[in-house]
Amino acid sequence: MKKLTYKASGVNIQKAEEFVKKIKVKSKTSAFGSFFNLKEILKKYKKPVLVSSTDGVGTKLKIAQYLGIHNTVGIDLVAMNVNDIICLGAKPLFFLDYIACGKLNVGVLEKVVDGIKKGLEESNCVLLGGETAEMPGMYKKGEYDLAGFCVGIADEDKIIDGRNIQEADVVIGIASSGLHSNGFSLVRKIFAKKETRQYAKELLMPTRIYVKPILSLLSARASLISPIKGIAHVTGGAFYEKATKILPSGYGMVIYKKSWQIPPIFKLIQRKGNIAENEMYSVFNMGIGMIVVVKSKDKEKVLRYLNRFYKAHIVGEILKAEKRMVLS
Repeated sequence: MKKLTYKASGVNIQKAEEFVKKIKVKSKTSAFGSFFNLKEILKKYKKPVLVSSTDGVGTKLKIAQYLGIHNTVGIDLVAMNVNDIICLGAKPLFFLDYIACGKLNVGVLEKVVDGIKKGLEESNCVLLGGETAEMPGMYKKGEYDLAGFCVGIADEDKIIDGRNIQEADVVIGIASSGLHSNGFSLVRKIFAKKETRQYAKELLMPTRIYVKPILSLLSARASLISPIKGIAHVTGGAFYEKATKILPSGYGMVIYKKSWQIPPIFKLIQRKGNIAENEMYSVFNMGIGMIVVVKSKDKEKVLRYLNRFYKAHIVGEILKAEKRMVLS
């Protein structure tokens, strides 16, 4: 009787080790973990606290795998995590990834990791380590899944959590790069395979990373404006769920839909899917990937500052209201 091996069951440990060597990160590591030296960083904070986030790319991966385009989803993975970290006013420090697949394809996963590294360079964040799991039977041939884990640092006295948001404060929206990484389960039901190929560029446009404009704004804040009152990453749940998370009890947010130009891809999705307007604003970012809440007197200064990085618009204001979100 032929002896059964792990390799024969579909898991190639040697191949996995070769992949890990190829993407090995420059960090102090042991056999079971990595180290991050906090000594110099802690000197910059009076009351340092760590901030963490974990997220994935969702079913956007299905489109990447169908099209055979793998060099952008790693950027999405980083963006979905670091963009959450900065909403609290935290600086991203280090990142870990988790890649699971049915059968290890080194060429494909190298492209994924290249995207992760590109996203981290843009975020000034370190890839500290990760895990690659080969799980035949769990995933079909050619399938893989991604998850990311990010840790950042903030000063406890400077954490941004929306508690000081008041009536008449202004909502500034920073433009998205497109769909980002939300709503793709709906997108995949709307577009046929031929149309998915036709709109490949729009569908796989990487999620915009907002680390540089937000951290730059926060560092310039002392001499420029009053404290930033709230920051929200417009992801799953979009305007109705994510934007309103930062509001204190008793306050609502009115968003003026005509204050920015909605990118064509969203209009196309709405028309082809016959999707109600409220549903669109509940699922998609509609062209606004990040919002910042500031005092009305500071709105023009903040707008000019953010426009140095990406297009920004005054998109709404804060009201005393029981209804958390109003689209006007």
